[in-house]
Amino acid sequence: MKSEAWLEILGWGSAELDDLRFVGYSYIRQGHYDTAISFFEALVILAPQSAYDLQTLGALYLQKGNNLAALNYIERALKLEPQHTPSLLNRTKALFSLGYRRQAIMQAIELQKNANKRVADQASALLMVHGQA
Repeated sequence: MKSEAWLEILGWGSAELDDLRFVGYSYIRQGHYDTAISFFEALVILAPQSAYDLQTLGALYLQKGNNLAALNYIERALKLEPQHTPSLLNRTKALFSLGYRRQAIMQAIELQKNANKRVADQASALLMVHGQA
């Protein structure tokens, strides 16, 4: 069933989706990642074009160690927002964790050039941790 159909059945609009995001994010802040995952899984069904929801779900799966699911959602988010640096960093982490070293190294090297020092430093740290510094 398409997301529009679900929203119509539920009688929901953007305000209800925002409420769902708020509750999901509240669970993240409390460290209840499994519960937050449930909220964001619902959101990616109801709002599949929301890069934020996809990025967040990918990050949650990365936090839980489910790197394949993380990479799936991060890749979907990057199709919508190709230059979103937190997603690019999370993609790099997932790639390293899954053993895709060459891709991860190439991504990290690119991120080291980022104007945002925090992003560049995190990319450098990933390379150091994985023996590429």
